[in-house]
Amino acid sequence: MLFNSLTFGVFFALLLPAYFALRDRLRAQNALLLVASYLFYGWWDWRFLGLVAASTGVDFLAARAIADGPAERRKAWLFASLAMNLGALGVFKYFDFFSESMVALLESIGLHPDPVLLEVTLPVGISFYTFQTLSYTIDVYRGQAKPCRRIDDFALFVSFFPQLVAGPIERAPRLLGQIGALRKFSPGQVEVGTWLIVWGLFKKMVIADRLAPMVNEAFGMRVSPGLDVLLGALAFTFQIYCDFSGYTDIARGIAKVLGFDLSLNFRIPYLALSPSDFWRRWHISLSSWLRDYLYISLGGNRGGKSKMYRNLLLTMLLGGLWHGAAWNFVLWGLYHGLLLILYRPFEARVRQMPWLAWPVMFVFTVIGWIIFRAPDMESLTWMFANLGVMPSASSVRTAVKVLGLISPLLIAWFFQGRSGDLTIVHRLPLWARILLYVGVALLIAIYGMRNQTEFIYFQF
Repeated sequence: MLFNSLTFGVFFALLLPAYFALRDRLRAQNALLLVASYLFYGWWDWRFLGLVAASTGVDFLAARAIADGPAERRKAWLFASLAMNLGALGVFKYFDFFSESMVALLESIGLHPDPVLLEVTLPVGISFYTFQTLSYTIDVYRGQAKPCRRIDDFALFVSFFPQLVAGPIERAPRLLGQIGALRKFSPGQVEVGTWLIVWGLFKKMVIADRLAPMVNEAFGMRVSPGLDVLLGALAFTFQIYCDFSGYTDIARGIAKVLGFDLSLNFRIPYLALSPSDFWRRWHISLSSWLRDYLYISLGGNRGGKSKMYRNLLLTMLLGGLWHGAAWNFVLWGLYHGLLLILYRPFEARVRQMPWLAWPVMFVFTVIGWIIFRAPDMESLTWMFANLGVMPSASSVRTAVKVLGLISPLLIAWFFQGRSGDLTIVHRLPLWARILLYVGVALLIAIYGMRNQTEFIYFQF
């Protein structure tokens, strides 16, 4: 069930009246949201509801046992949670990748084993909800969170439909606290949520989906060498941002209308001055997760520079692998890990030269996205070999189209960056807000793609 589909529109329109009718009955509201969340997820493939339920049950029991059981068993229960969540990821997402990679390695030395492949469908959103539940049990183990005492509340924490499939990855103290408290509603809150939904749909349906054909042509090696390749790379740079941040905006908007406040996941990442600045702005809920549960667990900054650099590299390698079972994601993680290491000694100096640091970091970001998007090594090699500024007959038309599509985004970034306020829209006079909302809605109606393409991060 896609946010940009008529099916979801009907689903949400039916849910809202029933939800608001129960506004003073917290337990009934939560029960309705839980049923709606399981229906939402089961719409893709009802068989994977069992996986969500299993993860919920194991982590609920593990956290209770960690908090209430004997001290000598705490680590065993933590390992049970790790085994459940990482085991599910390993089987569904990585088994075939590592099996095929091992076969390729053995063939390179003259052996020819038959590959053992599961060929199972990847459950949508598995990387997101497993990381969310893992953070819960780890926080309980560290004493940073208290265990949830109600299985229905915890089940809603795991499956809350606005952010279940592609985040943000929420922490237990933040989201469970909201699940257990009576929600308050106001017209202003509904307005903010509605704007986030409309703006997210605009970024997805008008910008990302209309950039997609140009991206597919470039990475499919069906464009002329030179400027067309560069424009394809730039198109993907904005496509992936608008697609993923568009999903997050819609998720946060839906949650806001329902009385919840989800985490901010993007903070104008293409204005970053350095790699560390980029990761403080891009997919914030994942980068902070990797920092808190992987980088720090590996030792973080302790033990000298060599160990710190090792920890950075391992964290980014695993962060790249989190995105998908393919070598280009591993290379992308390695690339960003090396950037973080190379920039580390110059962070303070970089901040003093924004006029130079910003374009340099933007170029590095685009290079990273070429690695990320390339479907195979042939495409990756071809993209870099043919990247240039030599125009073709179609270059001007493509450049005008790309600039025209991203211009509303650039205008929004200008005012947000200048004011330092990502919510500047809500400080406009009422008449201006109404004109803006209606104008963006009309642009979606006129120019929005109707083919209901999946969001890019669904594959992760």
